[in-house]
Amino acid sequence: MTGQDKFELGHVYATPGALEAMQEARQWPTRFLARHVRGDWGEVDAEDAAENELSVTNGFRILSAYTLRTGVRIWVITEADGSATTILLPEEY
Repeated sequence: MTGQDKFELGHVYATPGALEAMQEARQWPTRFLARHVRGDWGEVDAEDAAENELSVTNGFRILSAYTLRTGVRIWVITEADGSATTILLPEEY
């Protein structure tokens, strides 16, 4: 996305539930993908943030969490091999 990216997103996917939630909130996937790839993990605890930093270095799965304006929570997950990133609702995991 930019020169500040920490890793590659791979193919980007979104579940129907996440797409509907973002549309209802009038917030777009690109905003959350940009935050995720720059290392702004959103609303994860300190332990998960540290795990994400380790994951960037060692090629493990990366998870960010964000809350939409409507209060709905979404996750952004990049697979360990960097082949894909998916935006989804936690209950869709």
